Amino acid sequence: ALPILMVDAFCATWKLTESHNFDEYMKSLGVSFATRQVGNVTKPTVIISREEDKVAIRTQSTFKNTEIVFKLGEEFDEDTADDRHCKSLVTLDGDKLVHVQKWDGKETNFVREIKDGKMTMTLTFGDVVAVRHYEKA
Repeated sequence: ALPILMVDAFCATWKLTESHNFDEYMKSLGVSFATRQVGNVTKPTVIISREEDKVAIRTQSTFKNTEIVFKLGEEFDEDTADDRHCKSLVTLDGDKLVHVQKWDGKETNFVREIKDGKMTMTLTFGDVVAVRHYEKA
């Protein structure tokens, strides 16, 4: 199948159900204590959609709403919820959606995959790994 059609497996409204090691991950990125406190209790809704060759990922929470729109394999500018200004790139690796953010000589990545109708997001920065689980809303 065309890579862009593989994205359709991710197109849904997702609700965070479980989170592991996210505080350590945020701390490793240099996220402030106050923002981490909010980040730890916030259960965001993530809405992934596709219009032709453009993919949108909207994250909605009581803390902050963010939206990115991109084409697979094309670098774009991203301002994150914790105020990092990144050069970002999203690609498909088999059936995994891989999102790389680069800023200030640093790099982090998120890998989203679908298993049994649920979405798992693995966030890696250096040797710190966090895992977040989502179910369809």
